[in-house]
Amino acid sequence: MDILFLWETFLSLITALPLTLQLAASAIVLGAFLALGLALCRLSGILPLDWFARAYIFAFRGTPLLVQIFLIYYGLSQFRGLRQTILWSVLREPYWCAVIALMLNTAAYSSEIIRGGLLSVPFGQVEAARACGMSRFMTFRRITLPLAIRQALPGYSNEMISMVKATSLASIITIMEVTGVAARIISETYRAIEVFIVAGAIYLAINFILTQLVAFAEYRLSPHLRQPAALPTTSTGAA
Repeated sequence: MDILFLWETFLSLITALPLTLQLAASAIVLGAFLALGLALCRLSGILPLDWFARAYIFAFRGTPLLVQIFLIYYGLSQFRGLRQTILWSVLREPYWCAVIALMLNTAAYSSEIIRGGLLSVPFGQVEAARACGMSRFMTFRRITLPLAIRQALPGYSNEMISMVKATSLASIITIMEVTGVAARIISETYRAIEVFIVAGAIYLAINFILTQLVAFAEYRLSPHLRQPAALPTTSTGAA
C-alpha cells in the first residue's frame, strides 16, 4: 500500500470528522429526550399513549434507516403545503433531514433500553423515597431516573456506537461527512480499498474513545461496585 496516499487520505477525511461527530451528537442527545418520552408513555398506563409509543417503536424499528432518510429528505418535499410553511426552512436542508431521521430512529431503539432501565429500579427504593416525603416528580428525578440510567447505560452505549456508524448513511443525501468525503476520493482516484481502510480506522477510533467514556461513566455511577482501597500494611521491627 502507498503510505503517502493513506496519509493524504487521512488528512482529507479528518476534515469531515467534526461534521460526523456533530451529526451523531445531535441525533443521540435529541433522540434521548424523545426516547425518554416514549418510555414514559409505555409505562404511563394510559392506553392511547401506550399504543402510540408501541406503534412508533414498531414502525421505526421495523423499517430500514436508509428508507427513513429517503422518506424524510425526498418524500416530505412532495407535499406542496409543507413547502409553504416555516418548517420548510429546516426540512430543505440535508443536514437537518439527516439529524431528524437519525433522531427518530435511535429514539425507537433507545426507548426500549430506557424502559428496561426504569423497570429494573427496585420498588422498595421508590417506596422509601415516598415515605420520606418526596413528591412523585422528585422521586423520579432523584431516585428512579439515576438508577435507571445506570442500569441502561451498557445497552445504551451500544446504541450510541450504532448511531455513530449510522451517520455514514447521511452521505447519500449529499452530506460530506467522513463517508461522503471517502466516496468523493474514490470517485477521483479509484482506490477504494485504501480509502475505506482509513475511513474504517477513523470510525474505529471514534467508537473506541466512546467506549472508554461510557466505561468511565459506569465507574463513576457505581461507587458501590468499586474495590475498596487496600490499607497500607505496617511492619513492626524487632525491639
